[in-house]
Amino acid sequence: MLIIGIAGGTGSGKTTVARSVIERLGSDKVTFVSQDNYYKDNPHLSFAEREKINYDHPFAFDNDLLSEHLGRLKQGLAADAPVYDFASHARFQDRTVRLSPNKIAIIEGLHVLSDEKLRQLLDIKVFVDTDPDVRILRRVLRDIQERGRSIQSIHDQYLNTVKPMHEAFIEPSKKYADVIIPEGGHNEVGVQLLTILTEKYLNAEGRFA
Repeated sequence: MLIIGIAGGTGSGKTTVARSVIERLGSDKVTFVSQDNYYKDNPHLSFAEREKINYDHPFAFDNDLLSEHLGRLKQGLAADAPVYDFASHARFQDRTVRLSPNKIAIIEGLHVLSDEKLRQLLDIKVFVDTDPDVRILRRVLRDIQERGRSIQSIHDQYLNTVKPMHEAFIEPSKKYADVIIPEGGHNEVGVQLLTILTEKYLNAEGRFA
């Protein structure tokens, strides 16, 4: 199995890049994994306490479980990924996503490259590099439309955690990337090059020729 990791800041277009590559390769060949599903569960905390957690820090993610699941996929075994509810800041207790072994797995997330254990499992490391003003506008729209957030809460979170965590962890992780794609899914050339590289692997029956 070839594992591709796609990292980048909030609103950079990581998911768009991943979906574009999957569309070109064929969904039957690719298993998609979102690091967002692996936020740590904190059922012992009240909702008010969970709201105060810094969800932009690498420690907010259960990367041990994520690494375990990627390891299972590499061994040809399925795994059941948790599903995270951003409204309640907790995992759904009655929902999982079945991850089936495939020729390719694509994992995308904020800290896919900032975690050394995860990096060691990746065959191709990608960083999506998008201007900060574009990223924050995309985040505002997403948080309002999909997560029911207020402008004030988005503003406070961006200044208190999103921006400093990006500067401390996400931006520095760019140095580990094999491929950097500026402007995310709108970069047709970058997406096409990543697709060609992946197809080369497939056509060589699991080897980079």
